[in-house]
Amino acid sequence: MPFLLLLLVTTTVAAQEKKDTQFVSGKNIITLSEVVLDNKLNVPAFITHVKNDTSFYKAFRNLRILQFSAINDIRINNADGEIKASLNSKTKQLRSTNCRSMQVLEEKTTGDFYDDNHAYKYYTAQMYASLFFTRDSVCGENNIVTGTDFSTSGKSGMEKHKEQLKKLFFNPGKKINGIPFLSNKTAIFEGDIADRYDMDIDMDVYNGRNCYIFKQTVRPGNEGKVVIDEMTTWFDEKSFDVMGRNYSLSYDAGVYDFKVQMEVVLTKFGEYLVPSLLRYNGNWKAIFKPRERGVFTATLFDFKE
Repeated sequence: MPFLLLLLVTTTVAAQEKKDTQFVSGKNIITLSEVVLDNKLNVPAFITHVKNDTSFYKAFRNLRILQFSAINDIRINNADGEIKASLNSKTKQLRSTNCRSMQVLEEKTTGDFYDDNHAYKYYTAQMYASLFFTRDSVCGENNIVTGTDFSTSGKSGMEKHKEQLKKLFFNPGKKINGIPFLSNKTAIFEGDIADRYDMDIDMDVYNGRNCYIFKQTVRPGNEGKVVIDEMTTWFDEKSFDVMGRNYSLSYDAGVYDFKVQMEVVLTKFGEYLVPSLLRYNGNWKAIFKPRERGVFTATLFDFKE
């Protein structure tokens, strides 16, 4: 009788506990939560979508054809974490006759944020400006992502690095050519790199939407052998659009090193998916350049067609 009672209790507890199972996709072993199993997610199709997703990049391309306001907070810190240069501004992007331009409504800077020619002195500011600022009127743009690529052909120096970093930013998990010692280490779904990650799929509510949560974490002992240390992406349950992404990147190649954390929140404006919040905290060092520690937050709102 005691044995039967113990068996019944053990069975009941086991049934109540969260049941996870594993799914194998190529070299990726993916752990599925019980709620994902109950939802009968087509895992192979989901993984294919994750690999080929364009919604994240599309959200930023949509900024080229919309009006919006932004609060911009960029800070360059010293080794002690104190601010040595900063910009805090409010801007508004306008569109007219297929052209976009930007109004600076408010701006305050400290330190040597600009050089003597009023150009951005720091690399972090240059990257931010390439994403959210417009100096002059820009015409003839669209939000098409099909067939587009981040080409470095004919580019060198800063412009080439911008394209490479944009690919890492907008298409994390894809191979990036042209960066010494790093190219294949970003391809987290391919070859030996896939073996260095644990992957999980779960479900939860994110910003009021039911979402699948896809998390990729580097396995212990593989730190320093990959670029993406951890990445969590929230996919809308129905559309599979990316609704948010957090990721940590780091690498030390000797001649350069970086450690970056980013958080991106996306929202819907009518039919358009757009970024509403982006936080960045980065520390990087390149050969012949001083170490740069940058933090920025972009808050986008008041979208209009």
